[in-house]
Amino acid sequence: MPHRGGGTWKIVLAAIVAAAILIAGAFATGLLSIGGDKESVTLTGAGATFPMPLILKWADEYYNETDQSVRVDYAGGGSGAGITQIKDNNVDFAGTDAPLSAADSTTYGLVHIPETLGAVVVAFNEPTVSSLKLNGPTLARIFMKNITAWDDPEITVLNPGVTLPSEQITTIVRSDSSGTTFVFSGYLAKISSEFDELYGQGKSVSWPDAIGASGNSGVTQTIKTTAHSIGYIELSYAIENDVPFAQLENHDGNFVTASLETTSAAAASFTLPAGDGDWSGVNILDQPGANAYPIASFTYILVYKELHNDGSSMNKTAAQALLDFLWWCVHEHGQAYGPDLHYAELPASVVAINEATLNSITYDGEVLR
Repeated sequence: MPHRGGGTWKIVLAAIVAAAILIAGAFATGLLSIGGDKESVTLTGAGATFPMPLILKWADEYYNETDQSVRVDYAGGGSGAGITQIKDNNVDFAGTDAPLSAADSTTYGLVHIPETLGAVVVAFNEPTVSSLKLNGPTLARIFMKNITAWDDPEITVLNPGVTLPSEQITTIVRSDSSGTTFVFSGYLAKISSEFDELYGQGKSVSWPDAIGASGNSGVTQTIKTTAHSIGYIELSYAIENDVPFAQLENHDGNFVTASLETTSAAAASFTLPAGDGDWSGVNILDQPGANAYPIASFTYILVYKELHNDGSSMNKTAAQALLDFLWWCVHEHGQAYGPDLHYAELPASVVAINEATLNSITYDGEVLR
């Protein structure tokens, strides 16, 4: 006897299978319809920890501003890891403090979007010292281990009236491939020809006799728990974790403290290339200016100029969501969150460069903005 309603059940089963295929496809591309006409998008990023507090803040605020329809997951991991991830098309965007080489920008079709300005500070844990002044040559000699004690004459002459102990200095550095290291070593290489010759600028440096830690947070915590230590971290990590940091002598011979104002002063008269141009030589280290902080840096988002490239599974909806998120980040809504986290807002001239870059990004050859 034939099963009653067999034709109906076949239709229902076919509909269920079709729905399952659609849902699986939605998950595979980071998209899923979640009621009404709104589509949910998840964007993924990885890389620099230098701007990570700000990127995570942006992700939270944008999620709420889009009625929870656009989620941004940023994994950190360091600039080197982020660059590798974006080159392999494993993430939608990467964060880096170290600009790409001109060859990499061209080969991979990646563009630079300056997202914010920050400062690398020289944080220290010397229990008997609450304030410290250093200059570039002395700092380079400390990290080269030419200066090994806190009461070395090169340090004491910069700090009259401060009693420095005879304790040995422990240097704390990044163990991962790091944009913060790129910025810090770039400053030392610019100031000290000896450092430049022996170590040079890089995301990874073979520091002599140093303790390594992963990420800005790892270095911060290692400094906090290691007496007589000194290391380099992004400004927001120092302030949020109550770690003291040194005043540094700038290009004009003034000792300045890292702040929003002194970081912005370092970028006041600097001209940047177009987003798809050569950024490999861009830095605002040791810039002239009475109030310019000497270890300031832009930090960047990297994205593909053509979002539907050979290695990408991104669909057009996700591509549009990515551009809309980045547009929001570099304009007043996103930039307004920077100062509370100790990042300087982008100058109007840099915002204009970002607008031109975002307006040039395509999906299947079609401009999305």
